[in-house]
Amino acid sequence: MKSMTKSALEIARAAYEPKLPAALNGNVVLKEGAETESIADQIDIRNLFPNTYGMPLVTFETGPKKEYPIVGVGVILSGGQAPGGHNVICGLFDGLKALHPENKLYGFLGGPSGLVDHQYIQLTAEIVDEYRNTGGFDIIGSGRTKLEEEWQYDKGAEICEKLEINAIVIIGGDDSNTNACVLAEYYSQRNTGVQVIGCPKTIDGDLKNEMIETSFGFDTACKVYSELIGNIQRDANSAKKYWHFIRLMGRSASHITLECAFQSQPNICIVSEEVEAKNMTLNDVVEEIVKVVVYRAKHDLNFGTILIPEGLIEFIPAMKKLIAELNDLLVQNDDFNALVSDDEKREYVKGMLSHDSCEIYRSLPKGIAKQLTLDRDPHGNVQVSLIETEKLLIEMVAKRLAQLKAEGKYKGKFASINHFFGYEGRCAIPSNFDADYTYSLGYTAAILISEGKTGYMACIRNLIAPAAKWIAGGVPITMMMNMEHRNGKMKPVIQKALVRLDGAPFKYFESVREDWADDKISYIYPGPIQYYGPTEVCDQPTKTLLLEQGK
Repeated sequence: MKSMTKSALEIARAAYEPKLPAALNGNVVLKEGAETESIADQIDIRNLFPNTYGMPLVTFETGPKKEYPIVGVGVILSGGQAPGGHNVICGLFDGLKALHPENKLYGFLGGPSGLVDHQYIQLTAEIVDEYRNTGGFDIIGSGRTKLEEEWQYDKGAEICEKLEINAIVIIGGDDSNTNACVLAEYYSQRNTGVQVIGCPKTIDGDLKNEMIETSFGFDTACKVYSELIGNIQRDANSAKKYWHFIRLMGRSASHITLECAFQSQPNICIVSEEVEAKNMTLNDVVEEIVKVVVYRAKHDLNFGTILIPEGLIEFIPAMKKLIAELNDLLVQNDDFNALVSDDEKREYVKGMLSHDSCEIYRSLPKGIAKQLTLDRDPHGNVQVSLIETEKLLIEMVAKRLAQLKAEGKYKGKFASINHFFGYEGRCAIPSNFDADYTYSLGYTAAILISEGKTGYMACIRNLIAPAAKWIAGGVPITMMMNMEHRNGKMKPVIQKALVRLDGAPFKYFESVREDWADDKISYIYPGPIQYYGPTEVCDQPTKTLLLEQGK
């Protein structure tokens, strides 16, 4: 039997034609709205971005045919993978060719470093067609190189001039799009003729605002994780002897955890933003878990599921202070890096921390303490995916239950299994929603470029409606920015969108979580992503988006 290079689903998905907003299916006219201002720190942001600040919102409508000049475009995949990235490139390619058949698209290899190091390929129809509706970023690869030095910008301008590239599209999250904004301003100030457009990518769901309703990849990743959680819950309800502690991706916000809770209805779901707002300690979080474990044990239910956001430890106020101190202490610290043994590093850190942070650091298991001092990411943040919070909570819950058992207040059995769902969802075949959304974003970016725009993010709104009724356009990236403390300095960055405790999704969660925790079995088993069938099964957006839109 001949070896297969593609699965039956891959072959079928290659033929799928993504749906577009009605305005993008014909000739387009651009409509400009009111001037914009940044979400905060308006004076500082305006001073840093004098050429790209205050630009108007733009939307696309159907209009008369228009002739566009030939353009060359370079595209960059930046940061972690997210389902639908390939379709952004496909939409960008198709949009450019529809506007002028002689337009060219280049892909910079390995992320932003490809722009700086002049590593690229020309993307042809033959190449692009191989990646339609597929997961992953492997068409050109991605990377986390941070564009922050003028020499990097100049190297980028150099290759753009050589290849006759008029615009760069950066597909990334909040940090990557912050880079896009800085690059757009730099090129504008120096009249390089190179435009920069961003696209909102991150499975974490924390790149959203009044104009960006959701980032792409969030829908698919949450559906993948929810299937796995549902499978585990069916197993838990069958075996009736394990508590499953499930940590989910989401470094800076709990959107994934909350969405997966809506889709699967676990017994416990921890929301980091609530923990921070209530000024909870690590012990407080443990007590909340223990309370449910003990309650269920009284009803002979010695099993359950607990969803834990990846970034929880950073939201516990005392831990957040400790991590902030560690971030400042460890950035480019040659003395610390020169130390060899873990004990030496631990003693060095203890000697440099404030009294309160040192006490917390001392109280942590050595394994967790070590994980807090591992190498930072390129943006200076602790790599929370390496911190095994679920194991820490299991250890502390087990210890507390043992104390209660000794006091005669707990008679159940506690056996635990830990999970971390992260990479399982980042490169999945995109859901119909993400396939359509990302293709529309790429097509929108092509029009923004041809219309001469720079410093904009491609924007698709009205996403709970059928795709034909989606609204396409662009939003100035400066509109989303504020000043934040990064790597010991105040820097302009896109403001992260956290779970709002006064928002409809969290309010709904508050109203149902006690039902999920008690002796009634309320588990939902979502099953795998469906690509073919009734629209209510295949094309639905996230429950978070529906709740936010009042549905």
